[in-house]
Amino acid sequence: MVHLARYDVHALARHAQVHAAPVDWQNFRSGAGVGLANFRHEKIWRLPSLLLDADPPGQDAPRRVLREILAPPALRRLSTVWHTVAEDLVDTVLAKGPRFDAFTALAKAFPLRVFPDAVGLGPENRDDLLPYGNIAFNAFGPRNDLVLTDADRAAGLSAWANAPCVRESLDKDGFGARIRAAADRGDITPEQAPLVVRSLLTAGVDTTVHGLSAALYAFATHPDQWQRLRERPELARVAFDEAVRWLSPVQTFFRTATADVTVAGTLIKEGTKILMFLGSANRDPERWHDPDRFDLGPDPSGHVGFGMGIHQCVGQHVARLEAEALLTALARRVERIELAGRPERHLNNTLRSWAALPVRVRRAG
Repeated sequence: MVHLARYDVHALARHAQVHAAPVDWQNFRSGAGVGLANFRHEKIWRLPSLLLDADPPGQDAPRRVLREILAPPALRRLSTVWHTVAEDLVDTVLAKGPRFDAFTALAKAFPLRVFPDAVGLGPENRDDLLPYGNIAFNAFGPRNDLVLTDADRAAGLSAWANAPCVRESLDKDGFGARIRAAADRGDITPEQAPLVVRSLLTAGVDTTVHGLSAALYAFATHPDQWQRLRERPELARVAFDEAVRWLSPVQTFFRTATADVTVAGTLIKEGTKILMFLGSANRDPERWHDPDRFDLGPDPSGHVGFGMGIHQCVGQHVARLEAEALLTALARRVERIELAGRPERHLNNTLRSWAALPVRVRRAG
């Protein structure tokens, strides 16, 4: 336990505590915001998320609706389509030559192509999803230069993000239309429906993009594990989870204590924030053997990269399906993948983000 005096925040980094705190939602709640800002005292730039910034009973109905919509039958229907799209994308990228930016050409391109389609969005302005997500995750705090740089764009991008969430903008066969249908049945309110669609878009793009980037970087720097995947393509989902553990796209989340609680011998007073270092917990040597190595052998389940407890990422299986489709298509066609230059990071208060991942590949014979 570390006390960050500047912000009066208690920070947790060990796996045991970071795993336990979000599970104990009665004492550590999300309703005051999962960032540094406390919604009870501070004005925020957008309406709170009905999934992240909410607790039972408020989050129960929206979460139940999304869990049903993203259930295995729906994902099985998407699987064939997404695998085909992934194969087409990889073929197109490889046809242009052995060197390319894997972040832009694969990790970013694939989710922005398939996930908005699944939600039911039109083709317009999809590239704004990442800038919007960048602002949303930066806003978790602190209010530093990363936040201030985009301050002028926040209102416009927030309005842009809300616009496609209305009924008229959604395809009748997508996740968004099913969320609207749930409102028509009374499972959620009409006012909640567009916010649930927005939450799905906010959480479903950036984290997957950067998770895929982490996986591609991992394979480019661990050629033995790439060969392992090529020999056993059924490990694609395991590989994605291991990448999420090893280079956690979401590095931090906050909770607010609802009573005086003692953790690791330290008293956390009611109303104060705790900061959970997910990336650190996912490399805790007390939980993981050789935690700094990317390895498809050990079971990565138990990592906290998708959260824990009732706020665990409801769309994590969607992300795993996207990763399975892209990594499987790439493994069939590429014998070797390696770095062709220095990867570039994109700084964000919450995300371990990427700006460029130059690679060179050798096509399979």
